[in-house]
Amino acid sequence: MDLKLKDKVIIVTGGSKGIGKGICKILAAEGAFPVIIGRNRESIPEAIKEIEAAGGKAGFAYAELTSNKECQFAVADVIKKYGSIDGLVNNAGVNDGVGLESGDYEGFMESLKRNVVHYYLMAHYALPELKKTKGAIVNIGSKTSFTGQGGTSGYAAANGARNSLTREWAVELLPHKIRVNTVIVAECFTPLYKKWISTFENWEEKLDEITQHIPLGNRMTEAQEIASTVAFLLSEVSSHTTGQHIFVDGGYTHLDRSI
Repeated sequence: MDLKLKDKVIIVTGGSKGIGKGICKILAAEGAFPVIIGRNRESIPEAIKEIEAAGGKAGFAYAELTSNKECQFAVADVIKKYGSIDGLVNNAGVNDGVGLESGDYEGFMESLKRNVVHYYLMAHYALPELKKTKGAIVNIGSKTSFTGQGGTSGYAAANGARNSLTREWAVELLPHKIRVNTVIVAECFTPLYKKWISTFENWEEKLDEITQHIPLGNRMTEAQEIASTVAFLLSEVSSHTTGQHIFVDGGYTHLDRSI
């Protein structure tokens, strides 16, 4: 199926690692031009080289996403260098473990900045270009906003906000024919996930315990599976889909899951 993404300029925040990198690779394979935005000056060039080695093309703009000004400058840089914005994937974030009992005001506010404020900022600054191109926005979310996890109030609250913003923006942007959807992720073995699970003493046993609760195949979701859904939602093929929370999780969130 032709997703009609050829030469589309699509911003992907946090696109140099994990799920974001998988999204960029799929987009490039479809002929799109993913633009990675993030702060890592080592992993971003490496990701672009990998995409180019596979025959694709990609761009970048550096930004500390917790900074309003840097988000604004990054979007301006994308427009200056690449001419337009056809899509936005808000992906960057971290499950930072700011809990209710263990956290504090400063940590909670920083968690919101790390995990949802830049979703708003990137969409706000990209909107004038998205209105011109009738582009699409895809927000990456987490099952923590539906299931809870414990010990991660900031991240869970941020993901609840991502879900709400998806519905809010889908309504507000109807007159501009800009579609907005969320892809909800549960268990995907990214570098950040590996870092988290490695904190357990018997982490391999913990991983086996988790995968046994994933109904479809008793396995982790692969980044490519999430990325393929994102590409579909960015494309004209999904032209009548907006305001949706789409779960790519092997049924983990809803099919008789137990904590």
